[in-house]
Amino acid sequence: MSNERATPAADPPTPGAKQSSDSSRRRRYVLAGIVLVLGVITGAILLEVLSTILLALTVAYVLLPVHAWLVRRGLSEWLSAVVATMIGFASALAVFSPLVGTLYFRLEEVIALIEGLPDEIPVTAFDVTYVIEVAHVQSLAVDALTSIGASVALALPVLAIKFALFVILLFALLLKGDAAGRAAIAPVPHDYRDIVYALARRTRETLYAIYVLQLATSLATLVIAYPLFWGLGYEMAFTLALIAAILQFVPIIGPSLLIAPIALYHVAAGELMAATLVGVLGIAFVAWLPDIAVRPRLARRSAGLPGSLYFVGFTGGLFTLGAIGIVVGPLIVAVFVEAVDLLADEVNGDVSLETLAEDALESGDAPEADPSTEPPETPSEPPIADD
Repeated sequence: MSNERATPAADPPTPGAKQSSDSSRRRRYVLAGIVLVLGVITGAILLEVLSTILLALTVAYVLLPVHAWLVRRGLSEWLSAVVATMIGFASALAVFSPLVGTLYFRLEEVIALIEGLPDEIPVTAFDVTYVIEVAHVQSLAVDALTSIGASVALALPVLAIKFALFVILLFALLLKGDAAGRAAIAPVPHDYRDIVYALARRTRETLYAIYVLQLATSLATLVIAYPLFWGLGYEMAFTLALIAAILQFVPIIGPSLLIAPIALYHVAAGELMAATLVGVLGIAFVAWLPDIAVRPRLARRSAGLPGSLYFVGFTGGLFTLGAIGIVVGPLIVAVFVEAVDLLADEVNGDVSLETLAEDALESGDAPEADPSTEPPETPSEPPIADD
């Protein structure tokens, strides 16, 4: 006889326990629905500052690792949130203040530069000279810049209030970010939380690529472009360098949008040497060097989103949502691509499309031909016997 004692079978869950579990799950979903409805109502009420809230959310998401690192170094939660908020405040100030300052203080110089362009640009091709009229484009550009300058001047008090809101909201998100994250993921069943974590990781990597990677590349562009434009004799060297740094946020083409028109202007003015210098040096040092010098060093934690998809998200977000779309557009595209990858991995695993097609053909899943469309078989002739 065996001395082992039989392990008693686990008691089946009682109807009361099952009912309690269902009630708890239902209560969690109801609370999630209430939060969602209240969030939509709050978003509708705060529609005028929604872009500021989205900006604060994305910046806080990037700064949460900084806050956690400061806490691990011995600072309190509150003091770590203060330091991280100051980092975000300084970064935002460094990005927006030169742009606002250029539009507010140096607008007349920019307009004078545009008005100094020739009204006609002759282009010769195959011994035929074509004259391009640019006076109308100049007038539209001057009107647009004047309107933007006036809008910025009138909106300065509103911008100051939005900036203060950004700082306060950033501090609150950094201080209570962990609680907000746990509340957001609470209604998600445990079996599906890996999907949420994957999307969150893609969000963090994309925001890192937009803020940290692009910002570092833009600052490097500003540092390189200013002495280059100054050395080439341009009076508005800092303004041109600032525009080049801002254009670094435009994927694929970037500062080339500035270098190409300047080179074409010198060609139209007959200054071929100046056009060659600014074209070659500008493309090499302003448009190309920051990408190869800075981007590879920081790309380890980037999203790895192809440049074409980033460009689609950038332009679509900019035209649809305005300035905040520069961040939201690529972010939505990146999260969508991650969701598609998760679906493909869930259904097909690591199998390629070519392998799937071959397996389908081998298993007979390919559609069979319709017998009615096949040509009739011709009767074969009997073999001719040899005499």
